[in-house]
Amino acid sequence: MFFEGGIDAYETAAVPSRAYVLHPDMKSARSRRLPEHGLAEAVSLAVALPSIEVIGSEIVRLARIHPGMLFGSGKIEELKTRFKSEEIDLVLVDGTVSPIQQRNLEKEWGVKLLDRTGLILEIFADRARTREGVLQVELAALSYQRTRLVRAWTHLERQRGGLGFVGGPGETQIESDRRAIDDQVVRLKRQLEKVVKTRELHRASRRKVPFPLVALVGYTNAGKSTLFNRMTGADVLAKDMLFATLDPTMRGVVLPSGRKIIASDTVGFISDLPTQLVAAFRATLEEVLEADLILHVRDISHPETAEQAADVNDILASLGVRKTVPMVEVWNKLDLVDPSQRDALLAQAANREGVMAVSALTGEGVDVLLESISATFEEEKSERVLDLSFAEGKRHAWLHDKGVVLSETQTETGWQVSVLWTARQEKRYREL
Repeated sequence: MFFEGGIDAYETAAVPSRAYVLHPDMKSARSRRLPEHGLAEAVSLAVALPSIEVIGSEIVRLARIHPGMLFGSGKIEELKTRFKSEEIDLVLVDGTVSPIQQRNLEKEWGVKLLDRTGLILEIFADRARTREGVLQVELAALSYQRTRLVRAWTHLERQRGGLGFVGGPGETQIESDRRAIDDQVVRLKRQLEKVVKTRELHRASRRKVPFPLVALVGYTNAGKSTLFNRMTGADVLAKDMLFATLDPTMRGVVLPSGRKIIASDTVGFISDLPTQLVAAFRATLEEVLEADLILHVRDISHPETAEQAADVNDILASLGVRKTVPMVEVWNKLDLVDPSQRDALLAQAANREGVMAVSALTGEGVDVLLESISATFEEEKSERVLDLSFAEGKRHAWLHDKGVVLSETQTETGWQVSVLWTARQEKRYREL
């Protein structure tokens, strides 16, 4: 629970909470995103919770952050009037709000307030279904909660009395709550360790089965689950909604070549993913670390598809995904691409190695994708040692970009690189 009563209070209410979404746009902040697209994503996050009704939204331009209130006094007064007239009871701020700012704004506006981290945690809490998923969300929520105890207890001063290590009269309420949260974190971690051990046993059993693992990753709402269903014939929840899939799902697939693989659908990534959730869901995403092939599913119709792809690549790198794992970019949602751009997009995909254009919804291009996956596993790989001079920087970068480098050492004149590649990759390298 991240505000009084938690989201459950809203779920049990007769009517949804009337919410207003604010996207702060800092002039000095560098971002991959246009503020308009950032606001649209924030609204989509809010809509993902059935207990919230979005009444309005806007971008708030900020020359600087006001430490105590986040926004300037004029804007705060303007918004207060609007919230009152539209009977807003929940404000969602698409950014980081400090505990002090949250407390002050809630008091000034007379509403509940959630920042981006709190909102994403609420969505995850609403969606998690497996035992592991529920425990991970609880753990992330407690970590978040611990930093915001100031909200509830700033009115309390240190009580009189002795010291004592177990609390008692000399302990403030905030210290007592912090200890209670820490105890709960320890308990959850123990439970999670048991679940993880069980999952590791399942993974160890799977390793004995000679089927390659293909992991689907991508920005949230890129269409991973729809593609997963199309590939496997499964019936995984697939909605036009952020974070429709949280818990990993695995199914067997028979490729056109007759080879069997295991496909894994994973939680969608998002920009500015709360650090608590990156840590909490690292175990869930270990399936990606084990993958023999990664399908990076992109919503190619989205105006910021390149920025979303960059966010996904950043998260994969932070997870420690091996660069030697082959990756195919799947340009999904062809059915939503403007007809005037479609032919150029298909030509662009055809001219790029490791890119497939599909529509998971209509099935267009999926058969070709499956054949490509078959070819990936059928291709034999050979090991080579290459001596490159410093003048061959382009070739050196290409090898790393394709993830074929096993090891390298720097010499006086360049690099000695050990690679593992297919004949097709070697041919492409020679053509550089």
